[in-house]
Amino acid sequence: MYKAFMEVFLGTLLAFVLTWTTYHVINRRKKATKLADVAVEEIRYGGPDVIIVGAGVGGSALAYALAKDGRRVHVIERDMREPERMMGEFMQPGGRLLLSKLDLQDCLEGIDAQKATGLTLYKDGKEAAAPFPVEDNNFPYEPSARMFYNGRFVQRLRQKASSLPNVRIEEGTVRSLIEEKGVIKGVTYKNSLGEEATAFAPLTVVCDGCYSNLRRSLNDNNAEVISYTVGYVSKNCRLEEPEKLHLIMAKPSFAMLYQISSTDVRCGFELFSNYFPSIANGEMASFVKNDIAPQVPSKLRKIFLKGIEEGANIKVTPAKRMSATLSRKKGVIVLGDAFNMRHPAIASGMMVLLSDILILRRLLQPLRNLGDVNKVSEVMKSFYVIRKPMSATANTLGNAFSQVLIASTDQAKEAMRQGCYDYLSSGGLRTSGMMALFGGMNPRPLSLIYHLFAITLSSIGQLLSPFPSPLRIWYSLRLCGVSLKLLIPHLKAEGVSKMLSPTNAAGYHRSYMDAV
Repeated sequence: MYKAFMEVFLGTLLAFVLTWTTYHVINRRKKATKLADVAVEEIRYGGPDVIIVGAGVGGSALAYALAKDGRRVHVIERDMREPERMMGEFMQPGGRLLLSKLDLQDCLEGIDAQKATGLTLYKDGKEAAAPFPVEDNNFPYEPSARMFYNGRFVQRLRQKASSLPNVRIEEGTVRSLIEEKGVIKGVTYKNSLGEEATAFAPLTVVCDGCYSNLRRSLNDNNAEVISYTVGYVSKNCRLEEPEKLHLIMAKPSFAMLYQISSTDVRCGFELFSNYFPSIANGEMASFVKNDIAPQVPSKLRKIFLKGIEEGANIKVTPAKRMSATLSRKKGVIVLGDAFNMRHPAIASGMMVLLSDILILRRLLQPLRNLGDVNKVSEVMKSFYVIRKPMSATANTLGNAFSQVLIASTDQAKEAMRQGCYDYLSSGGLRTSGMMALFGGMNPRPLSLIYHLFAITLSSIGQLLSPFPSPLRIWYSLRLCGVSLKLLIPHLKAEGVSKMLSPTNAAGYHRSYMDAV
């Protein structure tokens, strides 16, 4: 009995020792192989640490930020001429704070940028001011926005990035990503001479805008076209209140005017695909004169028509919506409009992008080797959560506000529209709270939900007065449904726990919204 026990014991011990030895030998070989692969990658990547596709606002700002951290950056941009865009012309106060944290605040200087202190709203002949909150706002920066030509701003960012010796900006068209075993190793592109070329780096960042062709091979998200923004510039004129963005709640949706230089005014309005006049044959110009301009307040109408009468170039940009998803591939990061889009009604795109860049930069700083795809993947998972207070607030507010601005014959929807105007124009904590959200001064999803329900209750109160008839009660119930439709899709898309976590919002404020 004792002998049998000892045989079993010794056999088990021997098996354990053999298994333990085999495991550690294999594990050491794996580590040696991994280190050898890393060594090969470092030899291969004798050039840049990061390739950035696109030198717009995001690509240029990220190149500067990473280069300041000692990274070698290769930026490939399709067209280095000054862009002629009508989006990205309004930098919210929150965006200016984030720009300063990236040491890029001077890029708003020398481009004739105009100061904006808030909105002026117009509806049914009425006018109301909605300024950014100045006092007791818990915002550690000057609470004003900037309006400017997007192309001038982009060129300043490019100049700032290229001033660093470890940044190389090259004109070229990226054709495809180079992939090996599910990991992106670099890009193939056609340079300015028309020659096919390749570039390799441990990390590739796709930041090539809303029309990105590379996004399709990396993410599962699809962009949805919501509407179209039509715009043009009225030159050699100045608004009576040049420090305000003038927003007219017109039909079929909103119209706007804002001063993008000391002498030029951007004029624009929203249209939908069910009726879109031709620009080429002059129908659009006639539509502006006969349908949109009469709804513009008389003090703004002359400037609104000036560009049309002088034959200004009319541009059309699709307003898109796309929720953010992380890339399926390793070795690559997607940022900007290639990653996440929301309706441009609150002009928050650049602000969200700068927030993403600041978060990403700080998360990447401890990593010596960007070729460690597993560590970079862990960084991206953290990034996806940390960005939620800013991105979820802007995404939800932008898309919800754009829906409220649409004119409707539906009494419930029109009551919501009127309620939004009344709430923003009422002054006090209502106006300051909403404008802090618009300006990115208080990126807290819970605060947005509070104000959304406050607007809903205020609108219901208007519907039920002077007495709650059955029809008015029915409209009130439908208005509740409208409000929930504005919110619930975003809760699903953003993630309920991530979006509503007060801990996430508090952590974001401590890390990214503190004093410069």
